[in-house]
Amino acid sequence: MDIKNILSAFFWFAVLGGGLGALLALASKIFAVQRNERVEKIEEVLPGANCGGCGYTGCTACAEAMDAGIAKANACTVGGQELTDKISEILGIASVKTRRMRAQVMCSGTSEFSKHKYIYEGVPDCIAAVRIGGGDKTCPNGCIGLGTCVSVCKFDAIKIVDGVAVINYDKCTGCSSCVSACPKKIIKLIPYDAAHWVGCMSVDSGRETRAYCDVGCISCKLCEKHCPVGAITVDHFVATIDYDKCIDCGECVRRCPRKIIWSSKTAGGFMTINRGEIDFSVKGTGE
Repeated sequence: MDIKNILSAFFWFAVLGGGLGALLALASKIFAVQRNERVEKIEEVLPGANCGGCGYTGCTACAEAMDAGIAKANACTVGGQELTDKISEILGIASVKTRRMRAQVMCSGTSEFSKHKYIYEGVPDCIAAVRIGGGDKTCPNGCIGLGTCVSVCKFDAIKIVDGVAVINYDKCTGCSSCVSACPKKIIKLIPYDAAHWVGCMSVDSGRETRAYCDVGCISCKLCEKHCPVGAITVDHFVATIDYDKCIDCGECVRRCPRKIIWSSKTAGGFMTINRGEIDFSVKGTGE
């Protein structure tokens, strides 16, 4: 092959490459997706955790929903009031008040107090365990304690201590990932500054609950009867606090014979009170 053929081949390759490059450049301009500048600004201030707590697939989807007016400026629970203020400013609207929430595991059935049906030696996952007779604990509404909630938390705010999940209030952002992941549905979002919470979600009678847990709620209703503002009620054997009514008097804590209504002001959780085994500070805003 002579030099002219080689040069000719290089020339036509260059021409072809240049032509294709020009076509790609033109196509990129024609089919370019114009990004909304306001959406980009919202996305910049969002935490970027993509935790799903807002109900959207990620921060980008949430930002787009906010810009479109579908989601409120306080849809992201992670950033709190400061983030809501920033997003409201970007959207050009009045800021709305954001109430910070935290996750709370409504179970006091540690390994010491709860009874077990069998010894589970399967996959260390609550969802897998619950498929085998509802888990190893006799209580149908007790924390399985295998840490599925721990695995989905992007903020390292949950640990398993003595067979029950425990929340680190300082790290919890209220994203609700753990709430969605729990197969027993015993993790609830409550106000971050809530002074009290009920550490049991048994839906059985007191007699049945006594049979499988030494500290489960027996539905005696003493908390309900002595609450001065009607903030705690027992319905279908489950005690629930209405935080809009609660005045933090602590009367329910003092009246509970099973000692499973806890004070977040004096201790972060029942583990701190009974066991002292938590290796992180778990506390409420009342400290």
